[in-house]
Amino acid sequence: MNVKVVLLIAKQFFKKTFNSKGLLVLLSIFIAVILYITIDGWQAFEANHHVVEHHQDKARESWENNPDKHPHRMAHFGTFAFRQQHPLSIFDSGIESYTGNSIFLEAHRQNTANFSEASLSTGLVRFGDLNIAMLLQLILPLIIFFIGYSTITSEKENGTLKIFYTQGVQMKKILLGKSLGLFLVSALFFIPGLLALWSISLHNHEVTNTSLITRILLITIFYILFYSILSVVTVIISGKSSSSNKALLSLLGSWLLFFIIIPKTAQVLGNSIYPNPSKIEFRASVEEEVSKQGDSHDPEDPYFNGLRDSILKVHKVTDVKDLPFNYSGFIMSKGEEQTATIYNKEHKKLIDSYKAQNSITGSLVLFNPYLAIKNLSMGLSGTDFNTYVSFLKQTEDYRYSQSQYMNELQMKFISNKAKSSEGKVHVVKKEYWQNAPKFQYEFISVSKTIESQILSLITLCIWLGVSVFIIIKFYHRFKII
Repeated sequence: MNVKVVLLIAKQFFKKTFNSKGLLVLLSIFIAVILYITIDGWQAFEANHHVVEHHQDKARESWENNPDKHPHRMAHFGTFAFRQQHPLSIFDSGIESYTGNSIFLEAHRQNTANFSEASLSTGLVRFGDLNIAMLLQLILPLIIFFIGYSTITSEKENGTLKIFYTQGVQMKKILLGKSLGLFLVSALFFIPGLLALWSISLHNHEVTNTSLITRILLITIFYILFYSILSVVTVIISGKSSSSNKALLSLLGSWLLFFIIIPKTAQVLGNSIYPNPSKIEFRASVEEEVSKQGDSHDPEDPYFNGLRDSILKVHKVTDVKDLPFNYSGFIMSKGEEQTATIYNKEHKKLIDSYKAQNSITGSLVLFNPYLAIKNLSMGLSGTDFNTYVSFLKQTEDYRYSQSQYMNELQMKFISNKAKSSEGKVHVVKKEYWQNAPKFQYEFISVSKTIESQILSLITLCIWLGVSVFIIIKFYHRFKII
């Protein structure tokens, strides 16, 4: 294949496209909007970052400044865990607006995440958060379709395509040249968005620079693949259409179907086929299971009475006061272990129901490159569902370890003769509160993100490969008149 001809056609299309002043105006507006959204995203991220750090420090300060007290009282005093946003949420906010960012952690009880932006804002937030990724995923494809719908049909209508053919230029060279030219035009639109993405790497944040650069590089590559697909598909549809009007209608219909109707319908179907329990129902199911197993706070509970008898038998004593450790602390640790096991089991069912809902959309990824780039973009930006589930798991692990730490202190330092946790007699020094580990939230690694989104990556490669294959192998089926 004569590459020079392909490049010449691409160059000619690029120059011809920018003969229109309207396109320059559109490009200027698009870049201005990206600049505004980027600045606004930076400011929102900075504000959120400082608020989260401030409240996390305050929560820790409140925890450490507690006076000497009984460990069980300290366990119920609890603390807060806050979720830091990933810096790339400036680029793609994903589901950040709809998920809670703080959880109150206490003994024997697992609380839900609260204070999502959607719950604290007007209903408009629920229609979608305006960010760079939204422009690149939804608006720019529409612009590409408007620019490229007549790439081939206009040549048919004015007879230029027939002249090319009589001069010995193969149809596949024309199709590839037009696709390359359309991609270069689209690059003028998406490059500013990707530059805004790379500007995030200049920020001084806690995320390691290597991980951040890797994420940004992968996002850049995936978006380039996405726009390559759009450019080739646009030219193919234009080539197969008998007129520019039909090509435009086909592309607009495709945009509505692939970018709006299919994703929204898949979400509705997922929610209908796999309904998830409400917060009240979930809490009730947990409490019901706990009541079946036994209540560690009930001195007459049969299960824990049996456990007490076995402990007395093992230590060859007849009264819990004679045990070499605080029996109440031991019972609380077993109760904590029991409730945590039950909660994790019920919570897994809840998460599985959400995953089942998402599976409807996931099964359509191979047929829809928009869903593929959306999933990859959110995952690498640390704003997808998996990232949120990871936060919930980390907070529960921390809550459990902290509660058990308090129970261990009670078993070790509190006398069995203590009748209750009240007063200032049976207490533990506050230094132990200060020695308790701090909550450290960690984002999912890049490798795990790619592993979970491997189907989306394969989808982009398949779509691009098939599109180019159609041009190279079936170019003779494209009519020149």
